[in-house]
Amino acid sequence: MSLVRIGPSGWAGEGLFAAQPIPGGTRILQYRGEHISKEESARRRLAGNNYIFHLDYAHDIDGAALENTARYLNHSCSPNCRVELSGGQIWIVADRDLQAGEELSFNYGYDLSEYERFPCACGAPNCCGYMLAREYWGDLPQSRENYAWPGSQDSSSQE
Repeated sequence: MSLVRIGPSGWAGEGLFAAQPIPGGTRILQYRGEHISKEESARRRLAGNNYIFHLDYAHDIDGAALENTARYLNHSCSPNCRVELSGGQIWIVADRDLQAGEELSFNYGYDLSEYERFPCACGAPNCCGYMLAREYWGDLPQSRENYAWPGSQDSSSQE
């Protein structure tokens, strides 16, 4: 039996869910895809590919193929999974015990460059408003005071 299933996310289109209880520390699945150069990665990103994952200083993984089940993992500011790099592979690992039916997430870990292009809608109580690595949360150049969650009823207050 598979550890995960794909289904409608509570905050971002499709998501990945625990199909059964998963103990903390479990390697749940591998982020699979074509190994590409940084130059090719930049070209594909500019063309709109959102499934490029940093692998090392010289290569990335393009996980756009539908066979890559890990591509359905969504960002959360309060994630229940983490990413581990091991031997040229990217693994999604449970940070804690997960219940069957729980949506799996990890922090996408973007830096501050162009942070405004990556708003977060995870709804976690500690959400910083963007898909940023936690280390950058205190460096946001603007206040969240008037931040309107994407899809919220009061999105007009952002204008």
